[in-house]
Amino acid sequence: MEEIQALFHGFAVVLQPFNLVLMVIGIVLGVIIGVLPGLGGANGVAILLPLTFSMPPTSAIIMLSCIYWGALFGGAITSILFNIPGEPWSVATTFDGHPMAQKGQAGEALTGAFTSSFVGALVAVVLITFLAPLVARFALRFGPPEFFAVQFLTFCSFIGMGRGSPFKTMASMMLGFAMAAVGLDTVTGTLRMTFGWSELLRGFDFLIAVIGLFGIGEILLTMEEGLAFKGMSAKLNLKVVLQTWRQLPAYWLTSLRASTIGCWMGITPGGATPASFMSYGIAKRFSKNGDKFGTGELEGVIAPETAAHAAGTSALLPMLTLGIPGSPTAAVLLGGLLIWGLQPGPLLFIEQKEFVWGLIASMYLGNIVGLIIVLTCVPFFAAILRVPFSIIAPIILVICAVGAYTVHNAMLDIWLMVLFGVIGYVFKKLDYPLPPMVLALVLGDMAESSFRQSMLSSQGSLSIFWSNPLVATIFGLGLILLFWPLISWIMQLAKRRAVVSSGS
Repeated sequence: MEEIQALFHGFAVVLQPFNLVLMVIGIVLGVIIGVLPGLGGANGVAILLPLTFSMPPTSAIIMLSCIYWGALFGGAITSILFNIPGEPWSVATTFDGHPMAQKGQAGEALTGAFTSSFVGALVAVVLITFLAPLVARFALRFGPPEFFAVQFLTFCSFIGMGRGSPFKTMASMMLGFAMAAVGLDTVTGTLRMTFGWSELLRGFDFLIAVIGLFGIGEILLTMEEGLAFKGMSAKLNLKVVLQTWRQLPAYWLTSLRASTIGCWMGITPGGATPASFMSYGIAKRFSKNGDKFGTGELEGVIAPETAAHAAGTSALLPMLTLGIPGSPTAAVLLGGLLIWGLQPGPLLFIEQKEFVWGLIASMYLGNIVGLIIVLTCVPFFAAILRVPFSIIAPIILVICAVGAYTVHNAMLDIWLMVLFGVIGYVFKKLDYPLPPMVLALVLGDMAESSFRQSMLSSQGSLSIFWSNPLVATIFGLGLILLFWPLISWIMQLAKRRAVVSSGS
């Protein structure tokens, strides 16, 4: 009952006219960001974060989170109409969404995608509403060793659960740690890796790094590909929407399965992209029409979209309760909280109740408003893709530069943004993942601080990480995930040998 009362108070905060206007602006901007290849949820939030510095924190987080919801919706429009994934997690939507559009069923595909996205997000928000206070209360038992163990588990989960090479993930993460260490040592007060540059006293600002890595890096890639947008037209009317809604209850099991996968992949830092692929693969395996997937099946659109939204939304649960982001966008929002003077973690639910419950209430309203906007304005958002990319790219670059400059009003930040943009471009060309670097850059200081506090309290003994069942369990899980690629390789090798020996 206490949580429900707090949620109603959150709705009172969100329903203030100023916050409602920001919600609508955020969703429209988010959909545009989702529609435009070369931008994305994390990138859009990073670029527009400086605009919120003068706002109250609650209003700022409502606008930024609504940009995120809008970007999640927007990625489906380009995937279905143009066969161009506006977001990485929209790739799986193209498999059946675009074939449906080619068959003249673009309206049905878009309605199915948007409604499924709304369902996935709603399941995740309900989970956050009832689970977040419990996790926060449990986390109040945490001290420096437990916090370091959770941060260690987060880093290791990127290595153990990542789809790419674990060595590339570790290399990306180590570079992020190195950048997080630049500047003033908070414990001893000494300078580290500034190389005589007084401008580096404050270290590398995560916001400038994110704008460069995601924004400039993506623009450089898109310029290289030279995108020309040619797609299908879509007409959404009430008849098409109602007709599609009548079909959706038949796929309730697919939606439930996709929501479960999405919530799990969001809370553990798997992310929306793996969740959408995993959900599509499982739906194909269990569907009675699995052999028709890829030819224009509505179920093939429902599965990835539900999972992507559930993962994207539930990624905010560990960020709010433990200060551990479950996605790149959650990492950017975490940095925003720190800039506004708020410390993410269990105490946030006690000290900043209005902020937390205002954000959770905005998730409910934001997704309802987002569904209405995308269902009514699809032709407008699709028309954006008719604008030549040669016009869009410079506009995005200028917005990135203005965003980077406003952080500290320093010209050096623009050059650093360009440098990070080149790093982001090179990383993507070499297939190195960027989220681990961003995570290490945001959490590096916090993890180092927790580790050093633990070492000081235990007089340098690592046994503090096994001193009680809670910290030992978390740290043990982290070690298992760290060595999981090696364990799975040994298991595969043993299987092969068993097959060879049985064959001979």
